[in-house]
Amino acid sequence: MTAKKRKSILKSLAFRILYPASEKYLSKERTYTYKGTTVTVFPGVFHPGFFYSTKLLLNYFQDLDLRKKYILELGAGTGLISIFTANKGGYVTASDISMTAFYNIEKNVKMTNANVEVVHSDLFDDIPHRRYDYIIINPPYYKKTPSSEKEFAWFSGDDFQYFRKLFSQLGSNFYENTNVIMVISDEADLEMIKSIAGEFNFVMNEIFHKKTWGENHYIFKIQRTEFTKA
Repeated sequence: MTAKKRKSILKSLAFRILYPASEKYLSKERTYTYKGTTVTVFPGVFHPGFFYSTKLLLNYFQDLDLRKKYILELGAGTGLISIFTANKGGYVTASDISMTAFYNIEKNVKMTNANVEVVHSDLFDDIPHRRYDYIIINPPYYKKTPSSEKEFAWFSGDDFQYFRKLFSQLGSNFYENTNVIMVISDEADLEMIKSIAGEFNFVMNEIFHKKTWGENHYIFKIQRTEFTKA
């Protein structure tokens, strides 16, 4: 058995253990605080403290000047990142395909008095069309078709339908100065996702990497291929 195969099996086993454990913990409403921002986490909504991806994005945006920047977060979950960036002066739109997450974001926006527009949308379907300076994506990436609302936070479809739709829609929402920031781990099939991006004339450029608990986390900046060639 190759090292890559062993790693894949271990990750699969870890997910089978962690996912049910998180489901049990999240069967009740919880609160979570990070970098001075406290949010409520509804049952069935992705918990920003369970995995490193949300923290990685918060740390990335902490040092950026976001004043008067238009920001869109796709799949915002609890809205923690959206609230954090709004408090740094951004004009923020937070969206999610899950109605539970939509109501969760609304509650947290009201609770924190953050200037965040909340939209129920499947990716860009119902997003107000404007020139966003930043589009933030913390995607589902396990290869399985979601069978319930809460599984949209985890699974991207048997044929990576999430990523195919994302990159197909991104073209009409992308401008030369748009910064598309995606966080993802090596538990995902990165090569397949990069291949799908390429089909729609996008390239994923790694701008940050951190290894935690044997898992590699990456922040990618997604760019149009014609802009990278200029």
